[in-house]
Amino acid sequence: MFCYQCEQTVKGEACTKGGVCGKSHDVASLQDLLVYALIGLSSAASEARRKGIVDHEADVFTVKALFSTLTNVNFDAALFMSLIGQAVKYRDGLVGKLKASGGSLDLSGDALTFTPAATLEGLVAQGEKVGLKSYPAANADILSLKHTLLFGLKGNAAYADHAQILGQEDPIVYAFVHEALASLADGKIGLDAALGLVLKCGEVNLRTMELLDAANTGAYGHPVPTAVSLGAKKGKAIMVSGHDLKDLEALLKQTEGKGINIYTHGEMLPSHGYPGLKKYGHLAGHYGTAWQNQAKEFAEFPGAILMTTNCIQRPQPAYKDNIFTTGLVGWPDVAHVPGRDFAPVIKRALKLPGFTSDVNGKSVMVGFARNAVMGVADKVIEAVKGKQIRYFFLVAGCDGAKPGRNYYTQFVEQVPEDCVVLTLACGKFRFFDKDLGAIGGIPRLLDAGQCNDAYSAIQIAVALSKAFGVGVNELPLSMVLSWYEQKAAAILLTLLYLGIKDIRLGPSLPAFITPGVLDVLVKNFGIKPITTPEEDLKAILG
Repeated sequence: MFCYQCEQTVKGEACTKGGVCGKSHDVASLQDLLVYALIGLSSAASEARRKGIVDHEADVFTVKALFSTLTNVNFDAALFMSLIGQAVKYRDGLVGKLKASGGSLDLSGDALTFTPAATLEGLVAQGEKVGLKSYPAANADILSLKHTLLFGLKGNAAYADHAQILGQEDPIVYAFVHEALASLADGKIGLDAALGLVLKCGEVNLRTMELLDAANTGAYGHPVPTAVSLGAKKGKAIMVSGHDLKDLEALLKQTEGKGINIYTHGEMLPSHGYPGLKKYGHLAGHYGTAWQNQAKEFAEFPGAILMTTNCIQRPQPAYKDNIFTTGLVGWPDVAHVPGRDFAPVIKRALKLPGFTSDVNGKSVMVGFARNAVMGVADKVIEAVKGKQIRYFFLVAGCDGAKPGRNYYTQFVEQVPEDCVVLTLACGKFRFFDKDLGAIGGIPRLLDAGQCNDAYSAIQIAVALSKAFGVGVNELPLSMVLSWYEQKAAAILLTLLYLGIKDIRLGPSLPAFITPGVLDVLVKNFGIKPITTPEEDLKAILG
């Protein structure tokens, strides 16, 4: 096992025995083998596409399968055994279509011809031979860029899968995913070409996030500023964590009239701002934060828990019987609900005590996506020109369990009173309930949504740059980001593709970035590690 795709990796270097996330050696090897199978499938798909042959099912499967290997999505060996077999079947189907059309394909590449073993042990042994270190590369920097590309692709695949579920997709995204995966097997690729693919991944991810934004707003309307209770109502309860808005909608429909209140957790908080979701009266509020308190919050929650997409810690025995997963999410010892039929979740919730009395709690505001912010753009511009607002900070990104993320809380607490903080993703749960007040009626803390809503934050920055007649890098705006997993990596590549400079990144820099690659990022983009809130604020504001 060798895995260093997330920020929590052992000693900031790599997990080599078992994942900090709970991933076993066997599952890690199966995930490596699945990626290898997808490289073979992608090589066939790319060549087939050049001949005008497109297999839409294979396209959708590729992003879904790649998404399954993202941190904290699935740890079920049986699923990966199935996905590996499906990848090879799609690969062979495309090879057959190519031959039938008179086309040809160089089958000397092992990923195009390997046959999966028949047993778990055999598949694990195969996976041990095709991990990250096996990718052909002329030097460490090229290998580093290949890994960066792969991790960016995984994040892009997550967004593409979310968008496709809601009916939004683009052949350009699928074509690039196949092209980029196939390039991982190319031992002749040079440094410039590898860097070009990494930045192109950022470009394609921008398109993917645009699709996801259209999917979410098309299905549920544009978010509007909304107060969300952090308390609880007396009664039966289900908590939904993760990212999948369609799962939440299905659960809300299936629990109507059943006397069950639905609470969000973690990245589901922004769902309260969507008109198509907030219309359900039993969407009662938000419970808990994210990573830092998840185990305690899950153990204390008196109802059933539904996990969608990723961001789940290892379920503890004390509460694992109350947890259900959906979609790609899976643990070997946790019940999985296929097909959005949440009857088992509802049945469990009705058996559990729920909240025996009302629980008072403060409220927080959500819904400051691009439409809401740009709806008051004239006030924002006037406040900047009148010097009531001096500076904007985008403090965003991922949460995690490892020490060091208190930096972001301290940073926000120390931001001067004439500055505005825009935030999104689960990193905000370090400070999302802070009362920073307002400037001329504009809240100083603006929650733009999930990590999935990064497109909205980018559009806000672009719109402000146009309003002021300057480039984004000339705005009184700094980005202070935390990263944890591969969706954050994909967003970072998008920001680099857009030419955004002087990003501060933490809590630590990715282990997969070599000194040589980091030097390129520093010279071309001014990317830098966070230091202390005091030093960084002084450097930014002077």
